[in-house]
Amino acid sequence: MLNKLFCFLLGLFLSINNSTAQKQVQRKPNIVYILADDLGYGDIGCYGQEKIETPHIDALARNGKKFTQHYAFAVCAPSRYLLMTGINSGSAYIRGNHEWGERGPVWDFKAMEENPFLEGQFPIPDSTLTLAEVLKTAGYTTGMVGKWGLGSPFSTGHPNRQGFDYFYGYICQRQDHTYYNEHLWENENRVAIDNKIVDPDVRFPDSLDQLDPRNYEVYQQKYYAPDYLVKAALSFIDKNKSKPFFLYYPTPLPHVSLQAPQRLVNYYHQKFGDEKPFLGGSYFPCRYPRATYAAMISLLDEQVGQIVAQLKKNGLYENTIIMFCSDNGPASNAGVDPVFFNSTGPFKGNAGWGKGYLREGGIRAPIIVQWPGKIKAGSSSSLVSATIDMMPTFCELLQVKIPAGVHGVSMLPEILGNEKQQKQHDYLYFEYPEYGGQQAVGMGHWKAVRMNLMKGNIVTELYDLSTDIKEQKNIAQQHPDIVSKMEAIMKKEHQTPEVSRFLIPVLER
Repeated sequence: MLNKLFCFLLGLFLSINNSTAQKQVQRKPNIVYILADDLGYGDIGCYGQEKIETPHIDALARNGKKFTQHYAFAVCAPSRYLLMTGINSGSAYIRGNHEWGERGPVWDFKAMEENPFLEGQFPIPDSTLTLAEVLKTAGYTTGMVGKWGLGSPFSTGHPNRQGFDYFYGYICQRQDHTYYNEHLWENENRVAIDNKIVDPDVRFPDSLDQLDPRNYEVYQQKYYAPDYLVKAALSFIDKNKSKPFFLYYPTPLPHVSLQAPQRLVNYYHQKFGDEKPFLGGSYFPCRYPRATYAAMISLLDEQVGQIVAQLKKNGLYENTIIMFCSDNGPASNAGVDPVFFNSTGPFKGNAGWGKGYLREGGIRAPIIVQWPGKIKAGSSSSLVSATIDMMPTFCELLQVKIPAGVHGVSMLPEILGNEKQQKQHDYLYFEYPEYGGQQAVGMGHWKAVRMNLMKGNIVTELYDLSTDIKEQKNIAQQHPDIVSKMEAIMKKEHQTPEVSRFLIPVLER
């Protein structure tokens, strides 16, 4: 009898200890970082969007905190590099979209299908310390589902070789110029999809009726890649529910080509009415470009809702930090109409002021952070922050040493409502060798910009964002002292790039 009682008490003791240990492990929060592609600051409801419906993303803001002065970058690959490393664009290894054309016909979709070595972008080196690698040192299982853009198959830049235990999606950002792919990647293996290879660089035939929707059906197929991506993300959550995980979900939505589920296109077509078609060239033709763009954002919103539901289903919701952001401002090509949607919100949104430019509309990004019970629901912050802040933020959260060379500042105090403990950026520096060559510095309410550097122009424009958020009144002549400070920052922060493609000759003199 005593032996049975002893065994019972011992079992109870071990059970309690095991339960306590599991709870202690679960106190380390899961992290889900959702990165939209070419989503404008004003493209979602909680940031002022009135035409496109985004109830699930808006719910994140109602239950968490949104930031109004957060900065990403001008285009895809360097924006993702800054996020992964915490290093600003004046010191970054990747400073532009480098398609690594020396390999051969990298824009030929059939050639890429036959030769996977043509896929992907110029790879980041093995020595790169990524956010995923840092989180692994803190005991996290790491997964990336979506668009990578920082390497190629079998290179040092492959996600599995940069800290991600699991990868599914597009390793190559050119591949997501169509959503009806013939393959995606799972880790280092191609996964076939039963679609035909169709190069998106096509024009609508002159012989066909441009207004007949049936003539556009050829540009769609049966299997739609974003459906596969969200399933992989949900599966990753399900498989790793018993341990802390980091899920990086860089969805390709709503990057062009304009392709979306017909049910959502029909909804917005009825809502907006008839419109002029986009007839192609570099990207697929689209009968209803405005309705399709809205449909792609609504699909992204639905996927956010699916991820939240999966976390709740597995009992992980309360212990998961969800972040939602965008990699750069909205496009203005391939049928995208940022003016119609007011996609840049309060900033100037015409062509030349969004994606590809260091104007506010090109680099100011929405970011929402939700953590039930830890972040005040429905709160907002005007803290000046940037994607380079993610590395130090997660390091502080997990009490991990911040890697050397990181330019970001931890946002954790502001996220958790401890504003008095929040450190501020003295300034933010941006450098971009493409679209003519550009530099920008944000310092308080001042914004300095240099354009057309590749033509040797080093004239500095100056704007007061507190009174001129659209950057329309260059007041450099009235404030030579501020201009001098900005130019000193530009000189200090620029480092000669390791990759010659990113050289801006006038800055090397």
